[in-house]
Amino acid sequence: MSDADVLLDRERMRRLFDLRSSVYDSRGGTYADDPYPTFNHLRDCGPVHPGTPHEALGWTGEVFFQGLPFPDRPHFSAYDFETCSTVFKDDRFRPTDEPRPGESMLDAGILSMHGRRHRAYRTLVQPSFVPGRAGWWLERWISTLVARLVDSFEGEGRVDLNPSFCAPIPLLTITGSFGISIDEALDVRAAVTSDGRAGDVLGRMLMPIIAARREDPADDLISVLVDAEVIDDDGVVHRLSDEEVLGFSFLLLAAGSGTTWKQMGITILALLSHPEALVAARDKPDFLRSVIEESLRWMPTDPVFARFAVQDVTLGGVRIPAGSVVHACLAAANRDPSRWEDPDRFDPFRPLKPHLGFGQGPHICLGMHVAKAEMAHGIAALLRRLPGLELDRNAPPPRMIGLYERGPDAVPVRFDAGPVRFDAVPVRFDAGPVRFDAGPVRAGRGWTIAEPP
Repeated sequence: MSDADVLLDRERMRRLFDLRSSVYDSRGGTYADDPYPTFNHLRDCGPVHPGTPHEALGWTGEVFFQGLPFPDRPHFSAYDFETCSTVFKDDRFRPTDEPRPGESMLDAGILSMHGRRHRAYRTLVQPSFVPGRAGWWLERWISTLVARLVDSFEGEGRVDLNPSFCAPIPLLTITGSFGISIDEALDVRAAVTSDGRAGDVLGRMLMPIIAARREDPADDLISVLVDAEVIDDDGVVHRLSDEEVLGFSFLLLAAGSGTTWKQMGITILALLSHPEALVAARDKPDFLRSVIEESLRWMPTDPVFARFAVQDVTLGGVRIPAGSVVHACLAAANRDPSRWEDPDRFDPFRPLKPHLGFGQGPHICLGMHVAKAEMAHGIAALLRRLPGLELDRNAPPPRMIGLYERGPDAVPVRFDAGPVRFDAVPVRFDAGPVRFDAGPVRAGRGWTIAEPP
């Protein structure tokens, strides 16, 4: 089956990228209320509260996520910007408080490391993810992929962008950088959504590629990993083992293929629901930078990340015992009224300020610049190639669902069908904030992102 045929298999794509599927149950996937009134109330009452965010929201089901469940530990949650920032940056709060010396990269993962070991392993791949390398990702993988995806539906007049556009872009970008075909990448995704054995499937695909790159390097991410050197705790320099390259690859796949998909859907829905912002984005593509940053502030797809207290500490006036899990509710922090005026309003015209959409501190999202490039280039292509792009009023209104991973259950759009062709132009990220003399941003008539009553 050709790559074009794979991308046109809409039923398969819908099945593989359905946020309503049972694979998301352990992250509160069926949660469909608006969490922000509760988050705002808790933040107003104090920066730190006992318990977890899902308990505060009334969720009683089991939840497995970063920092959860750990039922035998005390749990606390932080809700304001300053305190959440402290949790991310202060070394007294770490991704784990049980480091296991000698543990392999595949077992531990860079997300569970801290200190010197974390810096050593992160440095191996960080040069491939800095802003200056966005062009490499665009030219090698993103631009071609985005064009092929739009080709697959531009003649139809309407489409749900969730499975047909937003979800495939980050998955196929990262797997493309591994040297994996589109059909194979979807097989990995199928393993995630069925038996959860994506690591085994990915290993069978990657081990021959790793061996080939050791013999004959290419211009891809696996070649970067097999050529990388790390200094261990004894000062000895060594290359990554096949197992470590595989572990790194699985981490990059897991971290990069889910969050960007959901955030792109959130961003598109917000943009199409605010006419002034949509006009500005059409007229000045660099304005998409402001749109994306505001989307990350206003509604981050991962609203909470946890850290472990490695010693007794006072946080926000609350005593936190060593061993406690502290949940930084970055969704609440990003709407802190002490930092943003009218923070519940989506307003990409507001001055840009640093937010916590990608976290902060030493574990700030490694792939955030690639994620921004994927979103900006993808949305810019939709605006260029689909005249009259708007939300599909004949489709059920999209809902934001999920608890610890949130996103729209659909991104239904309609447009003027026709084979319009434009050369792809990468969106730059070195530009400063774009200024507009504009009045208040108003919601489009008759359109909101629906939440159940």
